[in-house]
Amino acid sequence: MDACKEINESYTLAEAVKEAQRCLRCKVPQCKAACPISNEIPDWIHELKMGNFGNAIHIIRSKSNLPAVCGRVCAHERQCEGACVLNKTGKHINIGKLERFVADFDAEAGLTHFDILPKTRGKIAVIGAGPSGITVAGDLSRNGFQVDVFEIESQAGGMLMYGIPDYRLPKDVVLREAKHLEVLGVNFLFNRHIGIDFTIDDLLEKGYDAVFLGIGSGKPRVLDIPVTKSGSTETSNSPDCKDVILATHFLRKVQLCHEGLIEREELNINDGDKVLVIGCGNTAIDAARSAVRIGARTVDIVYHRDIDRMAALRSEYEDALSEGVRFNWNASVVEVHTDSNDNMYEAVVEIKDGENVTRTVYPAHKILMAVGARPSTRIPNTTHGIEVDEKGFIITQQMPYGMTTRKGVFAGGDVANRQATVVHAMADAKKVAEGIIQYVDAIKLMKIIEGSNS
Repeated sequence: MDACKEINESYTLAEAVKEAQRCLRCKVPQCKAACPISNEIPDWIHELKMGNFGNAIHIIRSKSNLPAVCGRVCAHERQCEGACVLNKTGKHINIGKLERFVADFDAEAGLTHFDILPKTRGKIAVIGAGPSGITVAGDLSRNGFQVDVFEIESQAGGMLMYGIPDYRLPKDVVLREAKHLEVLGVNFLFNRHIGIDFTIDDLLEKGYDAVFLGIGSGKPRVLDIPVTKSGSTETSNSPDCKDVILATHFLRKVQLCHEGLIEREELNINDGDKVLVIGCGNTAIDAARSAVRIGARTVDIVYHRDIDRMAALRSEYEDALSEGVRFNWNASVVEVHTDSNDNMYEAVVEIKDGENVTRTVYPAHKILMAVGARPSTRIPNTTHGIEVDEKGFIITQQMPYGMTTRKGVFAGGDVANRQATVVHAMADAKKVAEGIIQYVDAIKLMKIIEGSNS
């Protein structure tokens, strides 16, 4: 199995037009209502059906800065496609695949033409070039703001680059979307680490009218599972438990290996390993399928709830199942110890079936943990006036939307405890961009009024 090859094939032109012709162009489109960013789905599908590909991508980009990404990784079954009226006939419109086709066709044909406004309305610093940061930067740039994006990595994309495997989202697609922002006038500054290379105070002192924090929740959560090794007991988050691996760190290493930046031996999982994955969100399934692709002998997912309450998409579950990933429901790892040779873990799994509780042992060379994430403390610790809640998420307000307890500093997405999919992060970021516009315009108007009265 090719670890990098994209698994879903795109439509041909003829297939895309044929699929678009099935759309009823409903007067009250439920697909649009179910889209977090209110994409004008029937309108651009109609343009696609008529062969007006330039109009189609123009309509899509009026709402989305990442159409080629959303077309591939959005939770379509829970959003637009799930609301399509043709579900009653058993076959909804494949909206995601059509959006992907239009975006990819645009990339090849160069149909997108931006109306670039002079950057005179204000100067904004965006921290983080993930989905939230890209959305805020794109929306503000379109509205006449000069936007500088500060990114810790050497490329734009954030979790799109290092958290989603190539087989679901090729990285050239992410970089291609970021290029559109550069055409809009957005300036990316890479390898810049907030809290180390600079602080928010530094940015405000340099004359930025507002700062947006789109840094995500960069610290994976770790369960404290007792681990007995070589006669001593510690917990799964101990530095000595090198075979208990964070799924996000594993996925990042897989991507770095694909880019040729690290060797295959550094991936932690070897050919023939038995792998146990704790958790059942999309990250857990991505990690499980990636482990299969790099040669794991068996991969078991252990999840403490049943299939109907998993966070992952049903389509992702079905794909993983077809690739050999095994799922264990209502199951929790309660302790781990090594075998007599000290080279393999034995995970004790507690399985609940109604009132009955049984225990079984799963042998595993490696254990991947995918149980959520929490925000880094670096920004609150290096910036005066930014308050967080009891879980460490940055507190924001409704008016102007997204502003933190520090005047002029905004936050959105995971770091503000609005954890969701890529498109939900984009939807939240679009609201924050509107809040930034309101704030900056109001401040500048007040200065004009004060100047006229002096």
